[in-house]
Amino acid sequence: MDIKEIETDLSNKLSKKRFIHTLGVVNSAMYLAQKYGANIENAHLAALLHDCAKEIPLLEMRDLVANLPCDQDMLHSGALLHGLAGMVLANTQYGVTNPDILEAIRVHTTGKENMSKLDKIIFLADYIEPNRKFPGVNDIRLAAEQSLDAGVLCGFDMTIRHLIDRGDSIYPLTILSRNDLLRHMKKGGANNG
Repeated sequence: MDIKEIETDLSNKLSKKRFIHTLGVVNSAMYLAQKYGANIENAHLAALLHDCAKEIPLLEMRDLVANLPCDQDMLHSGALLHGLAGMVLANTQYGVTNPDILEAIRVHTTGKENMSKLDKIIFLADYIEPNRKFPGVNDIRLAAEQSLDAGVLCGFDMTIRHLIDRGDSIYPLTILSRNDLLRHMKKGGANNG
């Protein structure tokens, strides 16, 4: 499928609200890719497909990832699992074979240690797309203008604070991802773009 066919298919499968969000992520990802010197076409495709599995029932997501390594925390949370399930759908339903694009879709909600530039762009674009209105989103947008890593760190920090304030558990990989990014930033070896 080409990019227009994928967009048309998603417009028919996703709710109107989710599709509008997706287009916002596409715009933000392409902006960030241009600003920080990443492949714009890869950012476009990864952003377009980042939430392709978001509205699938949890049991169907589990079926999609049945043959992949996945911990119990992720298996019981559609909010976490939709990245991995989306990676599978991007490959099997939409024909995406580029491992960088598939990985960016997989980790767009959890992060991971040693994130690539594309991973960071999709992660961050999901936060800052123009339709997002949550408290603090402008802080993330401002940080994203300073550097890619500053924006991602701000996103991690805001997510962790939000989960603590709600009394929810924090996915361990998110903490590891934040700490890894912070270490790289302190050493000056971060991918700031």
